[in-house]
Parts: sequence; C-alpha cells; structure tokens
Amino acid sequence: MSNPETATADSRPEAGLNHLHLGRYAVVGEAARSATVAAFDLRALDRAFLDDPYPMYHLLRHYDPVRRMPDGSYFLTRYDDLQAVYRDNKRFSSDKKIEFKPKFGDTPLYRHHTTSLVFNDPPLHTRVRRLLAPAFTPRALRLLEARFVALVDRLLDRAAKQGGMDVVTDYAAALPVEIIGDMLAVPQADRHLLRDWSLAILGALEPVLTPERAGAGNRAMLEFEAYLDGHLAEWHRRVEQDANAGGDGFGDVLAGLIRGENGERLTADELVQNCIFLLNAGHETTANLIGNGAAALLDWPDQKQRLIDDPGLMKTAVEEFLRFESSNQLGNRRVVEAVEIGGVTFEPGTLVTLCIGAANRDPAQFPDPDRLDVGRQPNRHLAFGAGIHACAGMSLARIEGQIAIGRLLARFPNYRRSGEPVRGGRARFRGYLSYPVEF
Repeated sequence: MSNPETATADSRPEAGLNHLHLGRYAVVGEAARSATVAAFDLRALDRAFLDDPYPMYHLLRHYDPVRRMPDGSYFLTRYDDLQAVYRDNKRFSSDKKIEFKPKFGDTPLYRHHTTSLVFNDPPLHTRVRRLLAPAFTPRALRLLEARFVALVDRLLDRAAKQGGMDVVTDYAAALPVEIIGDMLAVPQADRHLLRDWSLAILGALEPVLTPERAGAGNRAMLEFEAYLDGHLAEWHRRVEQDANAGGDGFGDVLAGLIRGENGERLTADELVQNCIFLLNAGHETTANLIGNGAAALLDWPDQKQRLIDDPGLMKTAVEEFLRFESSNQLGNRRVVEAVEIGGVTFEPGTLVTLCIGAANRDPAQFPDPDRLDVGRQPNRHLAFGAGIHACAGMSLARIEGQIAIGRLLARFPNYRRSGEPVRGGRARFRGYLSYPVEF
C-alpha cells in the first residue's frame, strides 16, 4: 500500500492555507497544525469541531487528504477524490451489511439501515429507485410545488401574527414533513410524530454510537414500524378497492411502492423500511438546507441584500447554500476491488469516508470557498452525491429551498436573530435544532 505521508500531501499551489478559514488553527505554527491532523479521529470529535468543522477540513485536505484513521479506514477531503469514488460503483460498494453488523448488532436499526435505498447496491437499489421515480417527474413536482407554496404561506402568516418564529422547528423542519406526509398519505394528526423518529434514527449514523443514541434509535424504529404496519394495511385496502387511489399527489408515492412495477413488488419489510427512508432522506437534509440558508444570510448581510435586490438569484443561492453548509457532511463506501485514489491503493474490504463538507470547500474547485456567494457559477457541489446514488429527490429539495427561503426573504427582508441558536451537534448531518428570529 502506498505511504500516505509521501503519496497524498496536497502540494497544489491553489490549495494553500493562507486565504482559508482556519479558525483556532490560524494562530498556531506548521508543526502544531501537522500534529493536529495526525491526531484527528472521527471517533473522538470535540465540540469545537462539531460547531465549525471547516478549519479542520482545510488542514486535512492540505496535509493529509487521504488520511488513514486509527481504525484502518480512510478519510477523503478532496473534491476530485470524492468524484472518483462516486463514479466507480463497481469497486466502491454502498452496501452496509458488513460495516453495520458490529455497530448495530441484530437490532431494528440494523434491519432498517441495511434494507433502505441509500445503503444498498444494485439490484435492490435499482429496483427501489425505479419505483420511486414517478414521485419526481415534472408533473409530480408541479403538483407538490403548488401544495408547498400554500403551506409556506400558511406558516409565514402564522409567524407574522407572532412577530417571529423559530426558523427550524416552526418552519424548516415543518415543511418537508408535510410534503413527505403527503407522499406517504400520513394523516395530519399523526405528522407530529415523524420529526422525532427521524432525528433518532439518523442520529444512530453518527461516527460514535453511544448507548443513548442506540436506545433512542431502536425505540424510534419499533414505534415507526408499528405505526406503518397499521397505516400500510389501511392504505393497501384502499388501493385494492380503488384503482384511482393516489394520483392527485396525495399518497401516490405510497400507492406506487405498494403496487410495484411489471408484477415486481417490494417485500413487506422492504416497503416499511423504504417508507422510513423516504421520511429521513426528505426531511432531515431539506430542513437543514432551509435552516442553514436562512442562517447564512444573516451571517453574510451583503449577500442577503443582494438577494433582496435581485430575487432572480434564488436558484443559484440555493446551490450555494447546499455547497457552503452541506446538509449531509459525510458518506461511506467499502472497497470491493483493489483501487488507487489520490495516490493510495485501497485493498478490498477497506472502509472509506467521503467528506462532502470538505470537498465542497476545496479551493481547487471553488474559488474563495469560505465565502458565501449567492451568484456563484459554476457550482458543481457534491451535496447530493453523484453517480448512481445521487439523491433521487434533489429536484424536489431544490424547489423546497427556493420557495421557503425566497418567500421568507420577500415577506420579511429584515428578519433577524432574536436568541441564541442551537446547533445539532452532529458530524454527519449539519444543521440547527433551533434558530429563533423576529421580524
């Protein structure tokens, strides 16, 4: 295996550190920075990293962009290296059965995270993705867009009466739950359950699985599975009785998953697990996009004013929010065949962590990467991944972000922070738990 000390040091002139956001590492010397990188361990992250990981990402990319971790896995931080892995689904597997067995054991969390779309390879991945495709056609998105605009306006009307809101709990998190609730035909009275289940299940994907996270995640899985068993039984009865059930955008995704395609259907467990996956994938990342975007505009008032003056920039602004504060910061692959990335040869069985947050601030790809630029073009960020596992719902997420942030800014251009925000405190999913604002 190649020596990372000699094979991966990032010596590209455009990747120098002087112009980058280094936070607490800006005042220490070369030796201290190198030692900090040498000690980096995903399983021993401090609060400073969770609050602001980008200084460490810059150091890693500069000193050790293909970093071997203490557990033998590798941590990649360069844009080009992530692209190479995403494009090569033959030699890099997304199947997590081997990785998750020692982490989760024989638990509901293991059953879920090894059955859902995102953590599988073809043919299961292909089959489920094909069944989900009708949910994201232009026609389906037009129906959802109209419903989403009405929902956004209702929430902003309520916030106007209150003089403010929590951008996360009252707005960013509420919006995708309603859309996914429509897709899965979840009754309105039950939707308050979905966010807490999602947070607990996804929290178990953090690099360190504490007993508390494991307990919360498994309880959420059991409760969600039990709920879906009853819900699916009722919906299945309606679909069998009414060939036109769904079709108006409300529950049509669920109907499509139940009916299958060309006589091919998901098993009962695959159906349940991918309904849970749809909530988790559609809720957490979109909520973070909206919350992170609204917060970033307050941190960069010149860019906020730029959007106020030119609302036509909203599409490029959402792409920049996705790049600047990527909702999903980390991905994983397992090596199937020997392959070289970034000057290092990975042997079969090697676990590779893809640092999306670092790649999206790689100065070799994004000039002045630590600056928010709502008009940035080109902007080929990796917030949605790439290759066969690129996010199936990326078009919907973009629409949700454009509408939610655009209408907030148009209606309350002078919104401002009214209390102390609370970060999510997680390495994989970056967002806020609370962000209070007033108008």
